Amino acid sequence: MSTAFTHEQLVDLQTRFAFQEDNLQALNDIVTRQQKQIDTLERELQSHREKLGELMQAVADRGPGSAPMDERPPHY
Repeated sequence: MSTAFTHEQLVDLQTRFAFQEDNLQALNDIVTRQQKQIDTLERELQSHREKLGELMQAVADRGPGSAPMDERPPHY
């Protein structure tokens, strides 16, 4: 192998390595952003679950027949 050919191969490998490093960093940034979004959504979901539980408990505490769905509309 000639020195020029070896040098070209080395430059090609270095170029590919730099490209792979850029891709890896971009993917890492995406994964980090997505994890933050997942964490935020999990907190929001937990908050909604708690609110729903409170509403269900409030309806249960009112007793049967007292829920607005059980009331007759005023035109009956």
